[in-house]
Amino acid sequence: MADGLTIGQAAAFVGVTIKTVRHYHRLGLVQEPERDGSGYRRYGSADLLRLVQVRTLAGAGVPLAEIGDLLDAGPERFTAALDDVHRRLTERIEDLIARRDTLHRLAHGDRLLLPDRACAVLDRLNDLGFSPDYVATQREALVLARALVPEVFDSFLTMLEHWMDDPEFVELTKRGWDAMSWDPDDPRIEELACAVADKLLANRALLAMPTGFLNQSDAASRYGLVNHHREERVPSIARLNALVEANLRAAGIDVPHR
Repeated sequence: MADGLTIGQAAAFVGVTIKTVRHYHRLGLVQEPERDGSGYRRYGSADLLRLVQVRTLAGAGVPLAEIGDLLDAGPERFTAALDDVHRRLTERIEDLIARRDTLHRLAHGDRLLLPDRACAVLDRLNDLGFSPDYVATQREALVLARALVPEVFDSFLTMLEHWMDDPEFVELTKRGWDAMSWDPDDPRIEELACAVADKLLANRALLAMPTGFLNQSDAASRYGLVNHHREERVPSIARLNALVEANLRAAGIDVPHR
C-alpha cells in the first residue's frame, strides 16, 4: 500500500476542493509532493499540516498573498501579523454591520434617510391622527431639511417635538392642512395665519435660528425650498404660509426671505 494520500483524499481530509489545493500549489503556499512509482503525488503528514494551516488562515480572512510569508515567519512576526489581520477583520466586520444597518433602514423606509429622532416625530404625527398625506409631506420636508439646512435640522426637530405636545397647536396644524381645499382668498386663511403666528410667538426661543446660518448668502433659498415645499401645488397653503411668515417678521422674528 502506498504511503500518503492522493490529492483528492488530501483535499477531502482538509475540507477544500482539489481545485483549491492546486491553486495553493500555483501560489507556492504548499509545495507539490514528489510522484511515487505509480506516477501519483502522495501527500504526507507534513503536506497535510501545511494544507490545514493555509486553509485555516485563508478561512480566517488572511489574504492568500500574505499566508506564505506568515507561515514562514518567526513567532514574534507571526503574532504581530495576526494582530494586523485581526485589526483588518474588525474593520471589515464594522463595515458589514454598517451595511446591514443600512439595509435594515432601507427595509423600514424613513430610516434610510432620516435619523431615529426624526422617525419618532413622524411616528408621533401618525399617533396624533394626522392624515397619511400630511405625514408624507412632513417626511419629505424633513429629508429636505436634513440635506439643505443641516445647521437648523436639530432645532427644527425640537420645535416639532414641542408643538406636538400642545393640543391647541396640533388642532391649528390640522386646520391648516384642511385649508388645502379652501379658496386662496378665503378670509379664514388670514384668521388662521394670525392664530398660528400667535401660537408660535408664545415660545419665541424656539424660533431663533443660528446667526451663522442667517448670514449665509444662500440661506434664504435653502430655507425656502424646505419651508415652502409643495405649496406651489396648493395656492391656499402658499398664502397661509406667506401670511404666517409676514406676521412673524412683523413681530421681530428673522425669517429668511426668498
